[in-house]
Amino acid sequence: VRNAWEMPPLALPDLQGENHRLYDWHGKVILLNFWASWCGPCQIETRHLLRYHRRHAGQGLAIIGVAVDDDRRAVRNFVRTFGIRYPVLTAGSARGARLLKQWGDERQILPYSVIIGRDGHIHFSQTGIMDEESFSDHVLPLLAPVPDREEPSGR
Repeated sequence: VRNAWEMPPLALPDLQGENHRLYDWHGKVILLNFWASWCGPCQIETRHLLRYHRRHAGQGLAIIGVAVDDDRRAVRNFVRTFGIRYPVLTAGSARGARLLKQWGDERQILPYSVIIGRDGHIHFSQTGIMDEESFSDHVLPLLAPVPDREEPSGR
């Protein structure tokens, strides 16, 4: 499947227990990021994600974190410690493992990110830290404004 909207709907609770669907962010460029509080590389990556969110949310970037921890308190502490302001959904380890496979991370290595265009097209997925180079190569082009088409003047 190359379009996120053709996949089984992703619906998960946030830390307050409110359910959200990935489709809630359709029309935005989505960086879907699977992580866990115990994952060292995820802790490093979070600083990058916070910077991307701060710089590009106004351009239509939606970073959606999916915590695959069983310990919701650890997730809450992680979110508070790092000052995460983007949405964080919780999956638990068993459901998280199924979701990782469904989204293309067969080996279930964290962190794992999927880049989804405004139209739902899956443009890129990556195991490991979404560093500046990957972000610049695979996300920034999707955030670029679409140029207005000039109407022929007929003259």
